[in-house]
Amino acid sequence: MVNINNIYFLLIIDPTLVSNLIVGLKFRYPESWYTDITSSPRFYSLAATINSRIVGIIVCEVKPRSRCNREDVDILASHYPSNTMMAYILSLGVVEDFRKHGIASLLLDNLLSYLTSGEHNDCKAVYLHVLTTNLIAIHFYERRNFRIHNCLPFYYSIQGTACDGYSYVLYINGGRPPSTFIDCLKLFGTFLSKLQPCALPHHFLRFTQGLWRHLVNGTTTNAASSRELPFYSVRSRLVPNAVVQLN
Repeated sequence: MVNINNIYFLLIIDPTLVSNLIVGLKFRYPESWYTDITSSPRFYSLAATINSRIVGIIVCEVKPRSRCNREDVDILASHYPSNTMMAYILSLGVVEDFRKHGIASLLLDNLLSYLTSGEHNDCKAVYLHVLTTNLIAIHFYERRNFRIHNCLPFYYSIQGTACDGYSYVLYINGGRPPSTFIDCLKLFGTFLSKLQPCALPHHFLRFTQGLWRHLVNGTTTNAASSRELPFYSVRSRLVPNAVVQLN
């Protein structure tokens, strides 16, 4: 097991130093990116170090839904307002020689702990984009309960070649995805199960029989006799759950 010396914020580190230290991650970003992640408060940037060498980083931007790209706006259900916060993981990587030692999980755990603290519980989703061919990353996120949200054809351009991507999302702090047609069917099925539709013909038959006996026997319709009509007993059996829910 690798002994990680430290995990610290990148905000206080010289961006040039960060750029030099994470060469082993094989990331290729413009110099302005390193300045942004080490100076702007909108980024949550952590590094894991071993012997003063950065061996893993995670960079996340926390932003309102209104600032998300068009392909990511529908990650949350439509009833969430535009100022609802979402967290976008720009980078999570570990130097190849130090992989499979739990470093990526440790960095992600720190991010999720930060986002689910009381101070930041207005953030409802953590999302990211990944190449469809990056099976290692896909399996990692799926083990951490991220779920695929969308397929993004030709989302990446790598050395002039268009490549497909996926968007993955983890809902936190009570965040909810948009309702799908399957969700609507499940909701309708739950509604029907509470109504017990299979028993409706039986209840209707008993009601009509009682009503017929009432008409034939000429039962009076005063208040006392009305309480004895089968109609009320049928009604009480048909909708007890609805009454409880309304209360």
